Amino acid sequence: MSAPMEVVLSADSASQLWNCAVFDPHTSTNLLSYRGGNSSPRALTVLNGEYILGAQLGKNFINVWEIQRKDQLQQKIVCPGIVTCLTASPNGLYVLAGIAEAIYLWEVSTGNLLVILNRHYQDLSCVHFTDDSSHFVSGGKDNLALVWNLASVVQVDSSHDPEPRHVLSRHSLPITDIHCGLMGPQARVATASLDQTIKLWEISSGEMLLSVLFDVSIMSVTLDPCEYFAYCGGSDGSIFQVSLCSTALSREKTFQSDSEGNQVFKGHRNLVTCLSVSMDGTLLLSGSHDETVRMWDVQSKQCIRCINHKGQVTNAAIIPAPANMFLPDSRPAIPLPRFSRHLNPTEQGEGAGTGGVCLRLGTSCQSVFGDGENTKVRVSELEEEVRTLKKINKDLYEFSTQLLTKPN
Repeated sequence: MSAPMEVVLSADSASQLWNCAVFDPHTSTNLLSYRGGNSSPRALTVLNGEYILGAQLGKNFINVWEIQRKDQLQQKIVCPGIVTCLTASPNGLYVLAGIAEAIYLWEVSTGNLLVILNRHYQDLSCVHFTDDSSHFVSGGKDNLALVWNLASVVQVDSSHDPEPRHVLSRHSLPITDIHCGLMGPQARVATASLDQTIKLWEISSGEMLLSVLFDVSIMSVTLDPCEYFAYCGGSDGSIFQVSLCSTALSREKTFQSDSEGNQVFKGHRNLVTCLSVSMDGTLLLSGSHDETVRMWDVQSKQCIRCINHKGQVTNAAIIPAPANMFLPDSRPAIPLPRFSRHLNPTEQGEGAGTGGVCLRLGTSCQSVFGDGENTKVRVSELEEEVRTLKKINKDLYEFSTQLLTKPN
């Protein structure tokens, strides 16, 4: 049998049989399992297709497995505190962890802790990179979602604390989940909250594009690859399909089932905590506190497979199958270094002799526009041009709206 193109990676709170496991999404066959500990919600990630990282539930360390060596726990990364959320950048260069209200960013090649971001006021609940690794979005129990530019976060200048590019502050209760769409800095971000809404945002401007109100708290959210639909997991076990191609002009609306694509998937009996869509958009995966992972046919809204777990499902996602996953004799190209717990490892006696190459973005880098005053002049010109274009776009929009709404 040939290796699948996509696999399901899931974990539950009990971990009686394994910490996390890999399943075939089309047959529900258990392909691989990784033993040792159990992973926190929103804290299981694949690093560069070579390692699986899972933050230990209630403990201050991260479990690490080589992706093709399922029989042995390879390594533990000790952290400064309990990790509440975890993710790795798609390019494999960075690892992000939420510890209490702070975001910790490590460089994978050296293991150095590059920065600690303290802009949230309460514990982090989720963190997510854009597909090109240029930005990441963090959400917390302080009701805020923050958009960060990675280049500005890892700059050398330590005299200025990094600031988020945008503060998304329209939720009134804690953020429960975040999903970043495709297109890097031009992507759209979906946020879910206990305030019974999901909101859709534009990363480039920080503008809210859509807000949808439900009858229940929303515990998870995802978008299909074409971003025709948003899928929202409710606290009552329902999964709501929200059409993003609606003809309604209002940016704030209440969810109602209709013939335009707003539908409900029913089958779970408890919180739906995880959602993911296959690359072709035909399969929807859901994980729930009812101890099941379900596969749904998007077109018919029918549950076609159910994978039983021994505890509440904490992590579940459809991911591209890494090349080394089914090659037992392969090894990672680069071994993971020891991850530092301090910003200045040499000062803390941790040592920096990892043999890695540290690539940092410094403030002394030459600008693409030139140096000094020329840069300021050029930037001012571009800002003025942007303002002019925005005004033109606004005028065009108002003119076209008047034409469309003009009575015959």
